Amino acid sequence: MIQFGMRVHDICGKGTVTEVLDKVQDLGIKYIQLAMSKSFSEVDTSVGHYNAGLGDYVGAECRKRDIHVSILGCYINPAHPDEEKRMLEVQRFIEHLKYSKRIGADMVGTETGRAHPDMKIVPETYTEENYQRVLDSFKRIRDAAEKLGVMVGVEGVFNHTLHSPEMMRRFLDDIDSVNFDVILDSVNLIKPEYEKDPAGQNAIIKKAFDLYGDRITTLHLKDGVFEDNDQKFRHPGEGFFNYEELMRQVSIWKPYIVGTLENSTPDRYYEDCRFLQEQYDKYKAV
Repeated sequence: MIQFGMRVHDICGKGTVTEVLDKVQDLGIKYIQLAMSKSFSEVDTSVGHYNAGLGDYVGAECRKRDIHVSILGCYINPAHPDEEKRMLEVQRFIEHLKYSKRIGADMVGTETGRAHPDMKIVPETYTEENYQRVLDSFKRIRDAAEKLGVMVGVEGVFNHTLHSPEMMRRFLDDIDSVNFDVILDSVNLIKPEYEKDPAGQNAIIKKAFDLYGDRITTLHLKDGVFEDNDQKFRHPGEGFFNYEELMRQVSIWKPYIVGTLENSTPDRYYEDCRFLQEQYDKYKAV
């Protein structure tokens, strides 16, 4: 089985810490992905404003409600082409690392960005120069994570720097740290040419587990469609994604893994969970 959770800012948008966490509790959700800048109206997590007291406060309010932070989201662009701004992105991520234990988070997570200041899709993202820039960002993050004893979660996306299972495997080898694990968003690994190719999708997901199944520590769950090669969200079962290989591999490698639903809503959350659990029961390895 999968233990389901939800992104906090999908539940109610922004509010005070207590208002937002009360709504999470009212829905009976135990596991959350928390991006504080997107969730809490009275919290400033820009560089220099994060602090131990804030971490303690949010952590205590979560524990009161039996809510567990599976991912503390700090989505930066480690590929930012402006060196000064890239270093600010790295600094912001390290500040999240410093106080994540106080919040009780399993990890601090991010995607791997694009070689454009506004995150636009550009060919430079797939170059060796950009890969080395991203690796430099994460080596700085690695040094802090290892000193603090905190986990970093990295998510691959088909049009970001780590755009394939092979690139993720290369990155894990190059970063060479037990403090790095993978956040697997299977839908984000599917390129437009595989939208109507279930077998091709299965092959990509199997490749991911073959290359780093032991390093996958949590899931993002959703569905999608492509509009002019731009991936758009859909609720599970309403898009192109074939869940067969994902659920088979999860049952083999990571039973009881936490899967966080993205872009779900309070009125759809339990329906989405039921659909995904049915897919797991259907395709799990016997």
